[in-house]
Amino acid sequence: MQKPALAHFLVGPRQMQRVDADAAASGIVSFSLMRNAGNAVAALALRAYPDARRFVILCGPGNNGGDGYVAAAALMDSHADVALFAIGADRLKGDALLAFQSWRGETEPLEAYQPIRGDVIVDGLFGAGLSKPVPGDVARIIEAVTALRLPVIAIDIPSGIDGESGEVRGSAFVAEHTVTFMTRKPGHLLLPGREQAGTVHVVDIGIPERLILARTEMLWENSPAPWSDAIPAAGSSNHKYSRGHLAVFSGGPTSSGAARLSAESGLKAGAGAVTLVSPTDALDVNAVHLTAVMLREANAETLRTLLSDPRVTAFVAGPGYGSGAPLRELVEGLLAKSLVIDADAISSIAAEPEAIFRAIRRAAAGVIMTPHEGEFRRLFPDLADQSGSKVARARSAAARSGAVIVYKGADTVVAAPDGRAVINANAPPWLATAGSGDVLSGIAGALLAQGVAPFEAACAAVWIHGRAGQMAGRGLTAETLVETVPRALP
Repeated sequence: MQKPALAHFLVGPRQMQRVDADAAASGIVSFSLMRNAGNAVAALALRAYPDARRFVILCGPGNNGGDGYVAAAALMDSHADVALFAIGADRLKGDALLAFQSWRGETEPLEAYQPIRGDVIVDGLFGAGLSKPVPGDVARIIEAVTALRLPVIAIDIPSGIDGESGEVRGSAFVAEHTVTFMTRKPGHLLLPGREQAGTVHVVDIGIPERLILARTEMLWENSPAPWSDAIPAAGSSNHKYSRGHLAVFSGGPTSSGAARLSAESGLKAGAGAVTLVSPTDALDVNAVHLTAVMLREANAETLRTLLSDPRVTAFVAGPGYGSGAPLRELVEGLLAKSLVIDADAISSIAAEPEAIFRAIRRAAAGVIMTPHEGEFRRLFPDLADQSGSKVARARSAAARSGAVIVYKGADTVVAAPDGRAVINANAPPWLATAGSGDVLSGIAGALLAQGVAPFEAACAAVWIHGRAGQMAGRGLTAETLVETVPRALP
């Protein structure tokens, strides 16, 4: 995987605090950074709302409030009508105090603010480091502003959103615009923070890139840039087996559709050959629906052949198979080659996962597991019950299991056992439809079959899946999603 560009990195609040300290230690005047930040907020406010009747600046007791005081001064210098309301002005220190002292207008207590139509709110109350519920007077103002549907510009992140997890701490503004600095925070992409941040503007305020990269923790937004070179390009010398052979295991005659979706999407995603391994009683129904996908009867001899044939390079197990001990045993047997563990396979190993996890960690080939929230809870109940970041839960699950975890949802997180992680943000809401996950597992299986490393294969599959959903549009079905996969390939 290539090193992502700075624009793709996500830096948590604690890491950004260390970056700020590193910048000051390197000789950068920290107040100059605050001045740059506040001026950027004011510029966005004037550009986005040139006809605003009044800009209302809400300032808190920390550096987020300091940015607000600078923005208020810049707006006043631009002859805008500005009103400033603050909490904790008597507790300011450092750069925030300097910013307050540079503000020449009146400062009213926060509780005195009564929202009126025509106000544009600049939210500088609390930054991304908030980890407890907002105070009651702040919650009251948030409720009043929301009721009037007043436009909000958030400084760094909407007050009330945890910048690490994206969670709402009691109550939070819904912003039309968020101005953040140098890089985005995880809370800008994780839900519900993503929905409440509006359009996020990342502003360079003068911190050297090297200082930020030194504090990153291998977390970034999913995009093709880091993994696109890992996707094999078709060449004139290719033949079907040089492009990988994927085998997908089908359930019985009344539940075989899920495996067919995986198999067909695997073919569309670039696998040179795909075989559907079918129970005897489902052979006829599968044969009716398949053309390019090959069909084999599921039995011990077929399994031995698939495992011994070097042309067969990856498996998908779980979609529509039926949970239980036979599938658990099948999963353990398939670990000799790259494997996607999905759907019923996840449920089948959830009762006693540690034995499978040990086998995965011993296996030479890579494994991708694709749990949605309910499956994650069954597989990792102690992790699912933890509060905090979805990224942290996914990373812990990957480290424990030895597999790459695709923790599905509208804010899918992909995490590797070595700590690398991405948050995916390109999936449209209409991807939440029956069979969509089966299509995803087929794409991931196809990439594994072509020799793509598990983490890169999972990241690519999730992004391609989201892009195909965008292209297929509202009202898509899993069948139309499969047909769109080739156009979504990078």
